[in-house]
Amino acid sequence: MQKKAIILLSGGLDSATVLAIAQKQNYQLYALSFDYGQKHNIELESAKLLAQKYQVSEHKIINLGLGEIGGSALTDDSLAVPTTEQKGIPITYVPARNTVFLSFSLGWAEVLNAHDIFIGVNAVDYSGYPDCRPEFISAFQTLANLATKAGVEGHSIEIHAPLIHLSKGDIIREGLRLGVDYAQTISCYTADKSGKACGQCDSCRLRREGFKQAGIPDPTPYV
Repeated sequence: MQKKAIILLSGGLDSATVLAIAQKQNYQLYALSFDYGQKHNIELESAKLLAQKYQVSEHKIINLGLGEIGGSALTDDSLAVPTTEQKGIPITYVPARNTVFLSFSLGWAEVLNAHDIFIGVNAVDYSGYPDCRPEFISAFQTLANLATKAGVEGHSIEIHAPLIHLSKGDIIREGLRLGVDYAQTISCYTADKSGKACGQCDSCRLRREGFKQAGIPDPTPYV
């Protein structure tokens, strides 16, 4: 039987690449997205298109109120998304976001009897978020197998982060090899309702630099 895998699917460049990687590895795909109060929730339209394209078995979009606690320029209207590169952990960091997302995926994995969870975190060309580091993924996998019925009964759950040690250029090259259409993805933190990117935020900067590294024309529509 095909093994089941949950893919955390934001609709951005990295998560689209991970979806393609999991499909190539012949998993039965279950996509999980979150409307967590992000200003750029237009990305969820891309997530829907990607889920359809890859014919996932099921695509859930979970509503979360992370904006209720604030603390991030992505969810708090009183904080502006920076248009210049920031030092240290930037204000676009969403407190505990990947911990929350992985916890939901862990719960769904138990319900589906799935033992594999894929997430598109990267620790090379990234914004310095603490929940994108290899140490975090390793620690969460330990938690996953301590805190679940599946783990206690010996059915270990693995957290896959296949992009974590790749540059953005290498991620794009791998995605293109697998047939990813990056024109269907949205990465911008302030993308407008038509999906056009600002070209100035940290996510746009990393995405644009990645296409430059890969030697590939950037298909991103900019405002």
